[in-house]
Amino acid sequence: MRIKGKRYRTIWYENNVVKIIDQTKLPHKFVIKDLKTIKDAVKAIKTMQVRGAPLIGGTAAYGIVLAIQENNNLDFIKKSSEELVNSRPTAINLQWAIHRMNNKLSFVESDELLDVALKEAKLICDEDIKFCENIGVNGLKIIEEIFNKNKKTVNILTHCNAGWLATIDWGTATSPIYQAHRKGIPIHVWVDETRPRNQGANLTSFELNEEGILNTIITDNTGGILMQRGEVDMCIVGTDRTLSTGDVCNKIGTYLKALAAYDNNVPFYVALPSSTIDWETKDYNKIPIEERSSEELSHIEGKDDKNNIKKVLIYPENSKSMNLAFDITPAKYVTGLITEKGICQASTVGLKQMFNR
Repeated sequence: MRIKGKRYRTIWYENNVVKIIDQTKLPHKFVIKDLKTIKDAVKAIKTMQVRGAPLIGGTAAYGIVLAIQENNNLDFIKKSSEELVNSRPTAINLQWAIHRMNNKLSFVESDELLDVALKEAKLICDEDIKFCENIGVNGLKIIEEIFNKNKKTVNILTHCNAGWLATIDWGTATSPIYQAHRKGIPIHVWVDETRPRNQGANLTSFELNEEGILNTIITDNTGGILMQRGEVDMCIVGTDRTLSTGDVCNKIGTYLKALAAYDNNVPFYVALPSSTIDWETKDYNKIPIEERSSEELSHIEGKDDKNNIKKVLIYPENSKSMNLAFDITPAKYVTGLITEKGICQASTVGLKQMFNR
């Protein structure tokens, strides 16, 4: 996708260094950061310089490449894999990518490890781009149906950032939006700001602006009344982990949007590549829900009138806070899952039929 008219991926390998767009600097600064060591990759994931399940998976894959460049000893690679897996526990793509990389490398001679790892990491990222593009093609059909029925701008509500900044390119929830926009269908996006890190306001609105797509930032609690007023035609969100049962784990606040959509008969879709499906876990209570620093709640960062970036305290100094990063949306509230293979029911039967499992 584009920034200032120039095409970018969110991660790439160049001159023995992994390049990323530092998302903690957006939207006020555009910074390309070098990851040179496995520690750099772990830090990038932990501190959300990269975020979004597919991009975390891609970064983990390249993290193994960086580990091999440092030391191709198998014990070091194993330790590095564990550090990566533990860096953010909820997104299943991270574990999936590490498992895939280690399986690929398990019978490779030491002098070939780096070459094989590089090819596999690039393949993981290339596959994600194709998957996300296909998600867009499949989701476009839903948007076209709404437009052909109403013959007016299609209003779509999304949550957090499931855009190209959360993947390698195209995005998941945004991919159908980009496909519709390029086809000339008038689109307007309601963008939840997504407290506490404001990924919607800082990232989704930023990338939609760069693509010339109309969007309006709203507080996280505004979606309900917009649905009651008939101002939302559909919701599309991403997911950090979807169980084989169709239950969806995504950014905190997704569940409340799904409830509001269900109460107002607004279609609620979840867009995901198959790498985000957890085929093993059956009980969503077993999903590890990341609890992040309370400082993300108590402090907010922004640009002052002199263009200086500052972080300020917005809570009483002695107040306590809890910062759960994800919640669960049960399958019964999900209209459908938009995948690279097509659209299916959010259910065990639907997913098994779609992926022949």
